[in-house]
Amino acid sequence: MVTHVPAEAHGDERGALLSFVEAQRGAIRRSLIGLTEEQAASRPSAGELSLSGLLKHVAEVELNWLRMAQQRPSETYRDEETWADSFRLVGDETMERMLEFWDGVAAEVEKFIRSVPSMDDTFPLPDTPWFPKDGRVSMRWLLLHLVEEHARHAGHADIIRESLDGRTAFELVAEAEG
Repeated sequence: MVTHVPAEAHGDERGALLSFVEAQRGAIRRSLIGLTEEQAASRPSAGELSLSGLLKHVAEVELNWLRMAQQRPSETYRDEETWADSFRLVGDETMERMLEFWDGVAAEVEKFIRSVPSMDDTFPLPDTPWFPKDGRVSMRWLLLHLVEEHARHAGHADIIRESLDGRTAFELVAEAEG
């Protein structure tokens, strides 16, 4: 879907990257318009993904990357035992609460990124098999990665939503914009 994502001002790299992250957040949020909790939790394809599960996953992933950049432990750390819970609402979790949680994470990401002295500032990657040993990434890389992560899951959300009720991203954009 072609959209124009403006920077706040010409040459404003932070503003442009934050705008692209927000555009992808919006795509995922729009996939939930008009759905019940049950519809959003359903898995209409052969896969395990649901819209409410994707919502929770992207919110937790964004918080985890923020905490890595801040070099603080994440409140939503998952291990092998709890990994599947990052893709489904459990207990008293609801879409509304997840959206509020994600709004808080998004605001914290923006505040943090606007506060770092340079987009070239780096932070260490965790010691895991999928990252290079002693790897570091910049704040710029973090925002580009969030665009990538959210865009991948926005595509999943488009497919799931269309499988649920035939509604496409274009229709949901039109509805969201009135």
